[in-house]
Amino acid sequence: MADATRFEKILVLAGSRHWAEPVVTALRRQNCNPTVVENLDEAMLAIGTGAFDAIISQSGDFLAVERSLADMQTRLILDTIGEGVCLVNPQGRIVWSNARMKHWKADAVDRIRHVCVDAAGGFAAAAAGRPATEPLRVKKYSITIDDTQYFEVVCSAVLDGARQFRYVVAICWDATNSRRLQQKLDAIDLAGRELVRLEGDAISRLNVVERIRLLEDKIIKFCRQLMHFDHFNIRLVDRNTNKLEPVISVGMPEQAAMVELFAVPEGNGISGYVAATGRSYISPDVTRDPRYVPGLDMAHSSLTVPLMLHDRTIGVFNIESNDYGFFTEDDRQFAEIFGRYVAVALNILDLLVVERYTTSGRLAEDLACEVAGPLNDIAADIDQISDDMISDGNLQNRLANITANLKRIRASLKAVSQGQQILLGTDERARPGENDPFLAGRRILVADDTPVICDTLRSVLKRAGAHVDVAENGTQACSFLAGEARYDLVISDIRMPDHDGYEIFHAAQQLGHRPPVILMTAFGYDRNHSILRARQNGLAAIMLKPFTIKTLMRAVAQALQISRNFD
Repeated sequence: MADATRFEKILVLAGSRHWAEPVVTALRRQNCNPTVVENLDEAMLAIGTGAFDAIISQSGDFLAVERSLADMQTRLILDTIGEGVCLVNPQGRIVWSNARMKHWKADAVDRIRHVCVDAAGGFAAAAAGRPATEPLRVKKYSITIDDTQYFEVVCSAVLDGARQFRYVVAICWDATNSRRLQQKLDAIDLAGRELVRLEGDAISRLNVVERIRLLEDKIIKFCRQLMHFDHFNIRLVDRNTNKLEPVISVGMPEQAAMVELFAVPEGNGISGYVAATGRSYISPDVTRDPRYVPGLDMAHSSLTVPLMLHDRTIGVFNIESNDYGFFTEDDRQFAEIFGRYVAVALNILDLLVVERYTTSGRLAEDLACEVAGPLNDIAADIDQISDDMISDGNLQNRLANITANLKRIRASLKAVSQGQQILLGTDERARPGENDPFLAGRRILVADDTPVICDTLRSVLKRAGAHVDVAENGTQACSFLAGEARYDLVISDIRMPDHDGYEIFHAAQQLGHRPPVILMTAFGYDRNHSILRARQNGLAAIMLKPFTIKTLMRAVAQALQISRNFD
């Protein structure tokens, strides 16, 4: 016998003892410890429970051992792969299944068996009518169980040597997670397309402020219902200052939005890092994260993704949770996709606002020029008719009314063409001495860097009985608010060179009595998104320039919570 000392464990398939005994004796003399089995079944059991360096058997038994080992390896592979595998006969009985499939619930296995029976009928018919060299196509099925679990099944035919159908082999996998991911991605895509759909007939009838409000409501709705995020904020990068301006905040403390952050990777929290680098950031434990700036009370984890517009970061979307390790890589992926839609929607809104702001005045001027000639012709015809019919008093009165209407048309066109500098309809009401009881004694602060706006508002409101202070810029407005005067109402322009409308709103909110604030904007222009930010914290009203006296008085009454009819 060859030297067996290099083998530590040897299996001996004895069969007939007469040949095996001297072999076992010789092995033991060489300090080996052989395991002796009587038959093939015992050998397979021993191999399945232990590892052997060598197997000794009679030559007649070797082929059976080799085949059994191959079968064992095949079963091992089938039992360890991630998919379920089963063998089903034409009568629908599962004759074999691997370990993976045996762990599935009975109703899932039964549904898989039924699709195998369906596939068996097709395989049997196809095998009878096809050439021997042409393989049978596999059949694929999707199975849904109680709308909570999804399986994908691929069935193949097993044919014998005579090309007769014998079994169906089914490979099955639980597709629940991938199906749910796909459903959520589809839902996010649908929500995203809804966010950026600002060109429809219904949307086109809304003014810019109403579009902003609609967009904000949609973002909040989809974050809560689709993403299941209840505590989040959105900040946008101010291109001039690189400051991260808060525009939407839900479920977060007010003081969190007041923290000044810039798009700088260090020293400006997680949001500053994400805005500067364009990289998403998951913090599983914010209490141990040096970048975290306190936001949500008792926050323990956060997810922050950039709002990407093409290759440019225009802001950040920050979500927080009271649970440790709440956010997963799937959450990050979903938030990034949703964030791209938010960025596109905000950009479309900005383009609409800027376009309206820059073109509306020019269009009105063009319109005034176009109608100037026809209006002059009408005026000339009136003069001619008046000269010809000077004795007809009734006709003269009618011509005088037409002339007055022409003057009003010219004045209105001029007012619109001057855009944000004119308050329309100042001759409609509020004559000197006409006090309104609901405004009598009220103290109002008006802030606008356009003198004609300040003068007109002061005149109208004073005639209605209010005490009016005028600030010519944002710095002066903040100084007034910090002084001793107690204001009942603040009316401020959004776009001023030193302080924007939100900063004025915030200064008013810091006062103990929190006077209501009305923001004014020229054709809806709101570069720093003051409207979105202020609406989160109780903005009283928004007025689009040019506006009428009736619009002004209605907004003032609304802000002061006074019921009054202006029709």
